[in-house]
Amino acid sequence: MAGKGAEGHPRSASAGAAVGAAEAPWRGRRLHLVGVGGAGLSAYARAAHALGADVTGSDASDTVYARALAQDGVLEPSIGHGADNVPAGDDVELIYSSAVPEDNVERRAARERGLRERPRAELLAELTALRSTIAVAGTHGKTTTASMLVAALQGAGLDPGWLVGGSVGPGQPNARWGPGEWLVVEADESDRSMLCLQTEIAVLTNVEHDHHATFASLAALREAFAAFLANARDAIVVWDRPELLALARDAKATVAPYDLAGVELAAGGSTFPWRDVVVRLQVPGAHNALDAVAALEAARLAGADPGAAAGAVAGFRGAARRFERLGESAGCAVVYDDYAHHPTEVAATLAGARTLGPTRLVAVFQPHLFSRTAMLARELGRALAAADVAVVVDVYAAREREADHPGVSGLLVAEAAADAAGGRPVYWLPTLDDAERVLGGLLRAGDVCVVMGAGDVEELGHRLVSR
Repeated sequence: MAGKGAEGHPRSASAGAAVGAAEAPWRGRRLHLVGVGGAGLSAYARAAHALGADVTGSDASDTVYARALAQDGVLEPSIGHGADNVPAGDDVELIYSSAVPEDNVERRAARERGLRERPRAELLAELTALRSTIAVAGTHGKTTTASMLVAALQGAGLDPGWLVGGSVGPGQPNARWGPGEWLVVEADESDRSMLCLQTEIAVLTNVEHDHHATFASLAALREAFAAFLANARDAIVVWDRPELLALARDAKATVAPYDLAGVELAAGGSTFPWRDVVVRLQVPGAHNALDAVAALEAARLAGADPGAAAGAVAGFRGAARRFERLGESAGCAVVYDDYAHHPTEVAATLAGARTLGPTRLVAVFQPHLFSRTAMLARELGRALAAADVAVVVDVYAAREREADHPGVSGLLVAEAAADAAGGRPVYWLPTLDDAERVLGGLLRAGDVCVVMGAGDVEELGHRLVSR
């Protein structure tokens, strides 16, 4: 990996000067980001602001990311879309999230004024061109792996930047434009934006059929991941499975397979060997241990000392919304929040929660997207049936419309869970208010309650602990 940290050869002074020259044009740019309250676009807003751009933005609703942008002095997001949100002037570039439709009022206003209107993937491509980039892709585990990688690089003194779909740890934002050589990026397949990245090291954790509106089949999804790996210039870190290694067959970069062996699971953590180092994690489950191996391998290739990287990962306490401990309910149950929204993720999260030794494991699930619910209701129900008590709320629509998916609701998942639960209780509670009321009386000391989903179900978890 000539000229890169993986072989201990930092960039030359001339290369650093070239990066500085590339960053200079950002100063004075005017960017308006539509959907800036999302996990992805809020990260890009932070990076653009750090590079000197004048950044504004809007979102349909107030979010934790929108509030954090205001609190940290990045920008004051406009809540609610309107043509007046787009700043005056003919030099404004409008950047839109993949969740923002073409008929959005701000996008229409930009077109009417002749402004540049660009998808978020183009902005991300610009950012990854400025730094040596490690891009983490896969159906599951992207945010956790990327967050562990940030911790590993920090622990090795490499001071990376990052653009990740969630806080990488307590007190840390979802993005930072660090002074070091490396930029860690979460590569998203949902809108194919991962194919726009300029990547030195690519990480692939796993591949399962998801995002059915984008990929008609698993074969189409595999083709996209193969194209992502082919873009890597220097190295590919991939889970050691034949079907995944096959995706890197035509790539020119060095392939570094990884796997987990000798893991010992304990309450709330694990221990396993990696390259003559014993790694101890404080986050539960074999899936987190496997993600840690991927992160450590990528850090090693970036030039991190293995011992320092492993020591830093040992202190990792979890990314935001990835088995995040919120507190205790009024009945003294411990409540966790998790982003799991695919059957494999739900099953892995509940298996990790079991290691805590609860008297009862209570799973609360919010299906995400009508299209995903229609395709995966049976599998989601079977995964939820691993809990002692399952609660299902209605679908979080996100960018979809209920009218376009007649007959699809969270009830499909609840019925599937009841079929698979072997008589264990399953509750269908459509609204968050319904769920809060029932869970307030249901949860008791000794219970572990895991609130799961990619929508606004985290609000329910916070309500339960605030009682």
